[in-house]
Amino acid sequence: MPTQSQSPTIQISVINASTVIQDAEIPAVVSALQQQVSNDFGPVWGVDAKLTLVPSGGQPTPGTWWLTILDDSDQAGALGYHDLTPDGLPMGKVFAGTDLKYGSSWSVTASHELLEMLADPNINLTVLVQTDSQTAGTLYAYEVCDACEDDSLGYKIGSILVSDFVYPSWFETFRAAGSAQFDKQSATTKPLELLKGGYIGTFIINSGSGWQQITAEKKMTETRNRGNVGSRRERRATARSQWIQSRPHKEIMERTREYGLRIQRIDAHRKAA
Repeated sequence: MPTQSQSPTIQISVINASTVIQDAEIPAVVSALQQQVSNDFGPVWGVDAKLTLVPSGGQPTPGTWWLTILDDSDQAGALGYHDLTPDGLPMGKVFAGTDLKYGSSWSVTASHELLEMLADPNINLTVLVQTDSQTAGTLYAYEVCDACEDDSLGYKIGSILVSDFVYPSWFETFRAAGSAQFDKQSATTKPLELLKGGYIGTFIINSGSGWQQITAEKKMTETRNRGNVGSRRERRATARSQWIQSRPHKEIMERTREYGLRIQRIDAHRKAA
């Protein structure tokens, strides 16, 4: 297995702000994610992280990156979880409620978002595939799980399903098909190959079209593939000057209380109608 030199361990706070995932469900997933990062991902990509679960009502340690479990993008905005942490540091978002509505595994999404945040925390890395022209080519987003993101392609750590991820060789177009391992599960056989349900962001230089998604099916099959507000896909296409820092966590906790009361009033009104 190819390895890269290790960088300093990144500290990540895992925050459960979801109303559909109970706190008791989180520790087993965090443990599996920790094993995946340290044992599988880190040796290949040269980055390691220490995940710390923030208990309900607790405060994340200042200076840590955040992996936040949420219901959906609307809840994220209402509570004040935006593009960066209050310290201006990277933040990953897991829309667990959306996953459950689509019948997807939220633990796979958590794995996906965590690994991609570690590989490209600033959401600005790309690989250039140049054409014969010196002034033309295509930029491929440096997203390490999109190509093989389907739940059916994941693998289990204990009882927890996590995402497959590509190796650096997947972005190296000089490699011949079958000449290297291109992802953890050895499901891809050549550079830039997209598997069932997979996609990747591309930017065709000089086209004026901006960032676009290409899919294994050669067409968009789900509207969510465009990227929810606050997703990595949406943030990559948004000018950095327009990124918003999240509210201080104490304020988020107050907004969470108010959000819960609003939901209760909506439910009460619905039952009374």
